[in-house]
Amino acid sequence: MAKAGLGRRFLAILIDWTMCSVIASFAGFESKAFSTLAIFFIEVSILTTLQQASAGQRILRLRVVDFTTGGIVPPKKILLRTLLICLVLPAIYTREQRGLHDWATNSIVVRV
Repeated sequence: MAKAGLGRRFLAILIDWTMCSVIASFAGFESKAFSTLAIFFIEVSILTTLQQASAGQRILRLRVVDFTTGGIVPPKKILLRTLLICLVLPAIYTREQRGLHDWATNSIVVRV
């Protein structure tokens, strides 16, 4: 499995954020920024738990897997990973070119 590049990962999160922003606009929430973030958290958590990828990651053929085994990441770790993404921790990268959210949950994003 090849690691996903930073460009593809950024584009995937941009796709997810845009989709969630559109949903928040259609739903008519007063606080669009907070609503978008909440919808983003729900969308990414659920889809990554069920399919190993958010909508944006699936479009770009990426998958979130366990760093050690290459297997499925447990739901609790997916929730923590998504929370850390919402706190903008992915901007900090380790030597293995993984974001801190991936390092903290022992996961990695790979190309399918």
